[in-house]
Amino acid sequence: MIEATSCGGVVIFRGKILLLYKNYRNKYEGWVLPKGTVEPGEGYKDTAAREVKEETGVTAAIIRYVGNTGYSFTIQDDTVNKQVHWYLMMANSYYSKPQREEYFLDSGYYKYHEAWHLLRFANEKQILEKAYDTYLDLKRNNLWGSRRYFS
Repeated sequence: MIEATSCGGVVIFRGKILLLYKNYRNKYEGWVLPKGTVEPGEGYKDTAAREVKEETGVTAAIIRYVGNTGYSFTIQDDTVNKQVHWYLMMANSYYSKPQREEYFLDSGYYKYHEAWHLLRFANEKQILEKAYDTYLDLKRNNLWGSRRYFS
């Protein structure tokens, strides 16, 4: 059994959520949130920001930690247990460019209900719900976009 840790972001700009479309040799297809593996000596926040930038071309500010998800998958003769730490993040524009080397064919910002229906995995839908509720609370309290609030 292999234990792995990744970090990612629910990136929001003007109320819309950033998603990536992945197609891996026609075996895997679906919309996902940006995330990736923690590198040696790297902090979780740094990983989340770096992975969002690498996979989408988006520079996003981390607002708040929103939780973690876990899943398992099989490679060759072993099982990988992966834990993903998620952050609510704020982008500064609608610009995005999918990372082709990682088999991302498209990226874009979607309204909450569109993003929820597009996401392939239930655990990412759950983290989207939690992050978006946090976003709405911050917005209601006039804290979204306030630099003094960033963690």
